[in-house]
Amino acid sequence: MTSKMKSNKGFTLIELLIVVAIIGIIAAIAVPGLLRARMAGNEAANIGSLRAINSAMSSYAASCATGFYAPTLVRLATPPTVGGGDGFIGPDLAADPSTKSSYTVTLTAGAVAPGAPASCNGAAAGTVVTTYFVAGVPLAGGGTRFFGTNQGGTIYQNTAAVPVTQNGAPGGGSVPIQ
Repeated sequence: MTSKMKSNKGFTLIELLIVVAIIGIIAAIAVPGLLRARMAGNEAANIGSLRAINSAMSSYAASCATGFYAPTLVRLATPPTVGGGDGFIGPDLAADPSTKSSYTVTLTAGAVAPGAPASCNGAAAGTVVTTYFVAGVPLAGGGTRFFGTNQGGTIYQNTAAVPVTQNGAPGGGSVPIQ
């Protein structure tokens, strides 16, 4: 008589549960770090957006609006009417407010320059502004810091909303990052 031996190849339920538990532990350790890295990336992207707006406003003032600033992000994104070309800011920030990288970017215009001539991109005479303030507010899970900047070019950060200020440094614990 020949006896047949059964081959027990494969994994037991206990072995599978141990593997699942190990994967769960690794995920529990890795996910918070991933979320922190994502928030840091969103914050860096918002800082880049504010720098781009400051640079675009400087170009707009120097080449298009005789020393004054665009009253909205929409106007800043509008290309010159003569000679064509692109707007002063990219289409990702062409709405007011704009949402980019889990941040809401809003431009608050300062005082209107009543004697200013029309700009090269269609802003009527007397509608450009003398100052501006741009705020970056995080959406839920987007970041923990609020950012703000004005025509001075300094970008401020705070753990609470950065107060709107057209001139000088905002108060309330805001500190410059550049």
